[in-house]
Amino acid sequence: MDCIFCKIVDQQIPADIVLEDDQLIAFRDINPQAPTHLLIVPRRHIATLNDLDSDDSALISHLCLTAIRLAGELGIADSGYRLVWNCNAQGGQDVFHIHLHLFGGRNMHWPPG
Repeated sequence: MDCIFCKIVDQQIPADIVLEDDQLIAFRDINPQAPTHLLIVPRRHIATLNDLDSDDSALISHLCLTAIRLAGELGIADSGYRLVWNCNAQGGQDVFHIHLHLFGGRNMHWPPG
């Protein structure tokens, strides 16, 4: 498999890892769109959100709760942060391994600007 996130999970490619456990890995984005920009990635390869089923509900909950925990640890919980999922090309997904973006440290109003 030629998935960059699988290679990060398997430690074949270095990453600035912030947290990892048996289900996920969280690391800093190499092209940050905010002062805080983490990617929270399940260890198991799941290509898109469309590939999830009800058996994955605990995993998705764990990814979201980890994002909330990290926002607190990084000091952005009180000021505010954004969580973003992208699905497929027109939804902005560039890497086809699901991942949750955690953005913070700046005004996140939509539209940006």
